[in-house]
Amino acid sequence: MGSPQCLPPCSELSQHSWSPLYQAASENGYNSALLFQFKPIFLGTADPRSELARYQRVVNSQKCVRAGGKHNDLEDVGRDTYHHTFFEMLGSWSFGDYFKEEACSMAWELLTKIYEIPQDRLYVTYFGGDSSLGLSADEESRDIWLSLGVCPSHVLPFPLKENFWEMGDTGPCGPCTEIHYDHIGGGRNAAALVNQDNPDVVEIWNLVFMQYDREASGSLRPLPQHHVDTGMGLERLVTILQGKRSNYDTDLFTPILDAIHKGCGGPGYQGLVGKADVKCMNMAYRVVADHVRALSVCIADGVYPGMSGAEVVLRRILRRAVRFCSEVLHAPPGLLASLVPAVHILSLLLLFHQIVTIISENEVAFLSSLQRGRRIIDRTLQQMGPSKLFPVEVAWSIYGNLGFPLDLIGLMLEEKGIQLDWEIVNKLAQEDAEKARSQQTEQLEGSAAQLDVHSLAQLQRDGVPVTNDIPKYAYTLGPDGRYVFSPCQATILMLYKDRSLQKEVGAGQRCGVILDRTSFYAEQGGQAHDQGYLMLLGQQDVLFPVESVQLSGGYVVHEVTVLETLRAGDQVQLFVDEAQRLACMVNHTASHLLNFALRCILGDGTEQRGSHITAKQLRFDFSTKAPVTTQQMQEIEGIIQEVIKRDEAVYMAEAPLMLVRSIQGLRTIDEVYPDPARVVSVGVPVDTVLTQNSQAAMQTSVELCCGTHLLKTGAIQDLTVISEHQLVKGISRIIAVTGEQAKQAREVGQRLAAEVDSLCVRVKRGNSSLPEIQNLSKELDTTAMPQWQRRELQTVLKALQRATNTAIRKLEISQAAEAAQILLEKHPNQPVIIDTVPVASLSILVKVVNQLCDKSGVSVLLLSPQASGQVLCACQVSKSSLPMLSAADWAVAVCTWMGGKAGGSGIVAKGSGNTKDMQGPLSPLLLSPCHQYKRLAH
Repeated sequence: MGSPQCLPPCSELSQHSWSPLYQAASENGYNSALLFQFKPIFLGTADPRSELARYQRVVNSQKCVRAGGKHNDLEDVGRDTYHHTFFEMLGSWSFGDYFKEEACSMAWELLTKIYEIPQDRLYVTYFGGDSSLGLSADEESRDIWLSLGVCPSHVLPFPLKENFWEMGDTGPCGPCTEIHYDHIGGGRNAAALVNQDNPDVVEIWNLVFMQYDREASGSLRPLPQHHVDTGMGLERLVTILQGKRSNYDTDLFTPILDAIHKGCGGPGYQGLVGKADVKCMNMAYRVVADHVRALSVCIADGVYPGMSGAEVVLRRILRRAVRFCSEVLHAPPGLLASLVPAVHILSLLLLFHQIVTIISENEVAFLSSLQRGRRIIDRTLQQMGPSKLFPVEVAWSIYGNLGFPLDLIGLMLEEKGIQLDWEIVNKLAQEDAEKARSQQTEQLEGSAAQLDVHSLAQLQRDGVPVTNDIPKYAYTLGPDGRYVFSPCQATILMLYKDRSLQKEVGAGQRCGVILDRTSFYAEQGGQAHDQGYLMLLGQQDVLFPVESVQLSGGYVVHEVTVLETLRAGDQVQLFVDEAQRLACMVNHTASHLLNFALRCILGDGTEQRGSHITAKQLRFDFSTKAPVTTQQMQEIEGIIQEVIKRDEAVYMAEAPLMLVRSIQGLRTIDEVYPDPARVVSVGVPVDTVLTQNSQAAMQTSVELCCGTHLLKTGAIQDLTVISEHQLVKGISRIIAVTGEQAKQAREVGQRLAAEVDSLCVRVKRGNSSLPEIQNLSKELDTTAMPQWQRRELQTVLKALQRATNTAIRKLEISQAAEAAQILLEKHPNQPVIIDTVPVASLSILVKVVNQLCDKSGVSVLLLSPQASGQVLCACQVSKSSLPMLSAADWAVAVCTWMGGKAGGSGIVAKGSGNTKDMQGPLSPLLLSPCHQYKRLAH
């Protein structure tokens, strides 16, 4: 769309095809998914050596999902013809370079001269000011539009809600100016329809001017640099350029709509909305078409329906689509997945089968939940009587327990003419969100090591050099095989307290310490920060323990509690906790070997999705087509142990980013790397893997990594995976331990294996109990041991449990038959049998009652006093006594008399109580809650 000449002349122009950044419920805003990737630039936290930090002007095309937060489009999708959950955003950016005048003039030129859109159909809005925030109207933007020749009646002011853009509750924000298009035209003035959710007058481009930073208190501070973030929706632009009135009438959607019609039959898509759309059929077409696009693109980029963050958003989208397929379009199961081929987006082709599989599996899973939820809703509606207000607690329960999106529940009720008290629902949802937000804010405000954007800008203005953290790599292997960490001395450049830079901080206060150089590792790349302490030079009796170490914009900030006054210019010695650092080095190198082993066993399609390295363990998330099998787990560990045994050298060196990107077999994840980048290669020198056409990286672990690593793999000693499970469909998480912890885990595994073997022998001899099996099974589930061994032993225990349960059931049936026969002989030819019987459990008592009722053909109630003082009760009503007598009423009457509870059906019921007077409940009059039974008993 568009041509190169419409792009602005600039010192740096980069075109990027970014991986999607999906908007979860905690994020908001029209362009927030786009903005997120450039957030480090806005906040000043980008690594000064990275390509990101050098951007001045950027244009891009971004895949976005907008289905959460303050600007949630999900509920609007389908109701009109221009809202979408997934859309492609055409973005242009300025980072401290051009600002309002250039942004407006370039946008106007592109629309009116390049695309030749009639000017009289375009309307622009600007921020009209907000007295509560002390913000005046953005008259600068207004005047720019007027100077460009925009008709004054087409330049409209709007308040904060429409024309002030915020990334979130805190962070960069500013006024925006929007361009709207009138589909009708014809010389009319449509100013009154702008921002009125009118399908004929829609926003097509939003130009955001980042001028402020919103702090946790809600106050606004001017940003050190002004930025521009603009976004134009491709779908809406295509609608205009193809001369259509609806996005769904363009060639982006018509193939999908045709596929829906072919898949479900019935009436075709007619483009109807509102009351004209009888039975919401056209709405369903739009929902399904939109949602299958969102699902396909997200899954192709490795975001799957799940239980947290962006995955929850995608799960809501899928379930909403499935519900419309099933209940509105009356489509056969599997329709949603069958539509994937009609989604014409190039990036989907290679992952077609994977997308279809994931959608199909999730569709099947939700259809069963949909049926359960529908039954709950229908049952509740029957119990409501004439009321038109659905119980909020039921809706909230369906949402929480069955995973029904709240908007979907509301829609299902709306179709039945029933309302939901959205004020209460929104209050509950808001309480949940505020709780999570407050926790996040507490973490942010509680840290003295996170530099804010203003302090970062001040450091840069004052010429304070970034921290030299190369000393963190200054360690060697001594002759005895021990690691030797070089001493480090540094100068305090600045102190950071209460979100401001200070030259001095007194005793007893918490602050961040910025040094000219450091040997401490700041938390990044998945590796936890170092621990240790600082010591003022010449004052060996005063230590400043380092609580955390963070990196912001190249500055390493050491969080300490000041025991004596610290001042800028003080000289300090740095002492890293060597044991903790070495343990992190072991686990980080081990995580690289794990990544390599996973690729070897599971194939090249396996990709890292995240990791977290601490001194205690390593956590590794990765994409996989299927759960890792027990045999594969053993093979993965085997590969790692071989590399450990060979005690291979670990090579680390920096190289230009453009050069390292050409390494064949390089394992990377979606993040911005500094330039030059640090290459970590196991067993092969970095120079070798950098050689043109080298295949060396295909045969070993080679990754870009800023972490600290071992120099030889032998120090890992051992590695075992102690946990592996799927976070969501297609994403698995491994937790592994190394060294002595791995050894202990294996020893525990051997002990538990011996206990399982012993238990097998006892089960065969009939000398074991079900609780014994259950206790051992629980220990297996909660103990750190090799995961492959845990699975093998769990399989054995499950078989033992099934065998034991079968034996117990047979024994109970035998005992019940014997007790029933004795009672049958004791009560021959009785219209009702009421008695006590000694049994060990309620399940046996129910079996006795069942057999006795079947054999005698009469109603039966039995009580069983227990040693604890509890009295068990079970009853069954014969067919001849129905419907005069209810087993549930009978059991409730007896158990209530005994001070207990009971429940069941009209045929069978059970319960319990407490009483020493067994004659009372055995009285036929007390046992009968109804006159019919009284007559029957006599």
